[in-house]
Amino acid sequence: MPAEGGSGSPISDGLFVQSWWLVLPVIMLLVAAAFIVAFVLLLYMISPLISPKALKLNGAHVVVTGGSSGIGKCIAMECYRQGAFITLVARDEEKLLHAKKEVEKCAINNKQVVLCISVDVSSDYSQVENVIKQAQEKLGPVDMLVNCAGTSISGKFEDVQVDRFKRLMEVNYLGSVYPTRAVITTMKERRMGRIIFVSSQAGQIGLFGYTPYSPSKFALRGLAESLQMEIKPYNIYVTVAFPPDTDTPGLAEENKTKPLETRLISETAGVCQPQHVAKIVVRDAVQGNFLSSVGPDGYMLSALTCGMSPVTSITEGLQQIVTMGLFRTIALFYLGSFDSIVRRCMIQREQRAADKHE
Repeated sequence: MPAEGGSGSPISDGLFVQSWWLVLPVIMLLVAAAFIVAFVLLLYMISPLISPKALKLNGAHVVVTGGSSGIGKCIAMECYRQGAFITLVARDEEKLLHAKKEVEKCAINNKQVVLCISVDVSSDYSQVENVIKQAQEKLGPVDMLVNCAGTSISGKFEDVQVDRFKRLMEVNYLGSVYPTRAVITTMKERRMGRIIFVSSQAGQIGLFGYTPYSPSKFALRGLAESLQMEIKPYNIYVTVAFPPDTDTPGLAEENKTKPLETRLISETAGVCQPQHVAKIVVRDAVQGNFLSSVGPDGYMLSALTCGMSPVTSITEGLQQIVTMGLFRTIALFYLGSFDSIVRRCMIQREQRAADKHE
C-alpha cells in the first residue's frame, strides 16, 4: 500500500499536465477576450468626455487664411453654403476680390457677408492681430479659423537655396501660428471654437524632393497636438488636415520644378479636386475630429502615423488599433517601390552622364 499522504501515480500526473496544456490556450483566449471587452466598455464609458458637440456653421464667423484660391477658397465656399459669415485673408487683393465674388454665389440667405482683408500672415504678428480684431469688430468673434495659407517648392536638398527653407517654415508654420495666436484668447473666453491646420500628406511621410516642404508641414502636426491638449478643456477642438496632391494653382506652380523622382512617386496616387477636399475638411472640423484625411491612402497614412494623437470616437480608436499591423505591412511595400524609383532614376542619370563622356 502506498504511504499515507503520498503523491498520485505518474500516469495520472501526466494526464493532468497534458490536460492543463490543452486548456491553457482556451484560458488565454478568454483572458484576452475579457481584456478587449473591458477596454471597449472603458472607451464607451469615457466616450462622452472625448466626443465633442458638432459646431453649427449657420451664423458662425469663419476666418480662412490663404482663402483667395485653391483649398482655402473652396473651404470658404463650403462654409458659406452652410450659412457662415466669411473673412477671407490673403496677400493678393485682386485675387481676394475675385474669390469674394465666387464665395458670394454660394449664399443661402441675404444676411451673409464676405469680408476680404489683405495681409501676409507670416510676416508680422502685430499686423495679423490687428486684422483679426478688425474682422471680429465687423462680423463678431471667430468661431472657426482655417489656417490654409501655404506654399510649396520641390527639389533636391543640395539644389534648394538655403533661404527657401527659412521662407517655407515662415509661411507654412508661422503663417498658421500667428492667426491662431490672435484668436485663441477670445475662443477660450467663449468656451467654444474650431481651429483647422491644413497640412499635407507630405506632413505624414517624408518624400524625395520635399526636404524644404515636408518639415514645415510636419511642424503643424506637433503644433496641433500640443495645442489640442491645452485648449480641449475650453471646448475648443483642433483639426489637422492631410490632403493629397490637389488640383490647385500651387500644385501647378510646384510641378514646374518637380524632380523626376518626386513626380513618379506622386503619380502613384491620384490628384484630388479642391472642392472634394474642402467638403471632407469642413465635415471633420465641424464634428471636432482631430485627423482629417482624403481617400484610402490618406486613411491608411493617418492610421499609421496616429501615434499619440487624440481621438474623438470609440470607432476611430478601435480602427487604429486593429488596422495598424496590416497598414504597416502595406506601407513597407510602398516604401520599397519608392526606393526602387529613386534607384532607377539615379542609375539612368549616371548612365546618361557616362554616355556623354564616351
